[in-house]
Amino acid sequence: MPLKINPRVSGMQCIRCQIIHPLEDYFEGCPSCLDSGIPASVAPHFSEWPSSLDHNTVSNWLSYPTSGLGEGNTQLSSLPLLAAALGVGELYTKNEFTNPTGSHKDRMGALIAQRALDVGIRTIAVASSGNAGVSMAAYAARSGLECVVVTTPDMSPNWRRAIEAHGARIVATETSDDRWKLIARKARCGEWYPATNYTIPPVGSNPFGVDGYRAIALELYLEFQEQQPTDILVPTARGDLIWGIAKGYSDLQRAGLLRSVPRVHAIEPCPRIAHAIAGHGMVGSFPDDTNMVSIGGNTVTQQTLHALELTDGLAVAVDDGEVAADQAVLGREGLYLELSSVATLTGLRRLAKNGEIGRNARVILIATSHGYKEEARFESPLTASAAGVDDSLASF
Repeated sequence: MPLKINPRVSGMQCIRCQIIHPLEDYFEGCPSCLDSGIPASVAPHFSEWPSSLDHNTVSNWLSYPTSGLGEGNTQLSSLPLLAAALGVGELYTKNEFTNPTGSHKDRMGALIAQRALDVGIRTIAVASSGNAGVSMAAYAARSGLECVVVTTPDMSPNWRRAIEAHGARIVATETSDDRWKLIARKARCGEWYPATNYTIPPVGSNPFGVDGYRAIALELYLEFQEQQPTDILVPTARGDLIWGIAKGYSDLQRAGLLRSVPRVHAIEPCPRIAHAIAGHGMVGSFPDDTNMVSIGGNTVTQQTLHALELTDGLAVAVDDGEVAADQAVLGREGLYLELSSVATLTGLRRLAKNGEIGRNARVILIATSHGYKEEARFESPLTASAAGVDDSLASF
């Protein structure tokens, strides 16, 4: 079967040391950096860029063609009242929850499934507590591949039902780190094709999949032709999403389509990035009981740090209480988002209050997933019991 990879991709380049390796899978990142004890991700290296970009040619800029289930081209929601209240010029959400399985992970899942088909491995494995597992299960099913989702026993039943509906197998390990150990063993013997990281310290997820997130930058570039965004706020754990967006804008600049790139900011549930920047390592003892489960964890990656360097972005830590309050704020704007997405609004409050984002800013919040997937943490009392329902409602 001929490879479906973009012919402009000539190798895999380390994001740290910039060495270009042959075009192969590097599940543990750059071999040179791994040997030096500083694991770093690789990314598809494009020998040239297309001369133009429009909504019909975004896939020309990616390592693999997309649209396996119609992912991408997600819409924007404008939030003028909230922008005025926060003191910024314009505010939008980029609605990644409109992707087929309800999250940004579909952009990654489509490319990973295609790569697995190309290299002839029949089983994709993903370590996930939710969105990535659902997405990878869906795209594996669409491609006629098997999928194993390695998770922990506390996975939300909402995500578990969706994964099982797509025919994937769920394996629960005692701890999050045990997930990675299992996938590492199976990947190294060639039995499973890994979609996500399994090393400690970590690198990013499968580099062909992460490349799919560059499309978000390409779409935003097209949607704001007259005046580009000034700031983009991204929910961040191990940095796949923020790296893809930053890399996409950097590529647009190198191709001569942009003079400058927006600042891309990382929003996280505790100050992991500050810990890493201060020289305390990429793995730390951080609180792991956050309700922002999609961006939990105790690790930082080189790709996160490089994304901030590329775009002069900042890292902002937010807490559960503030984020829960902002979930209600966005709900009254008509958007019900997962807490990890809402964290970007809370981060914007802090950046605006500190003068890091000004009154003329054009701000994008990356809305990674809607709130329906999250497990309910409380029960709202009904206004009427079944026995007390008004007779006028009986026909309903």
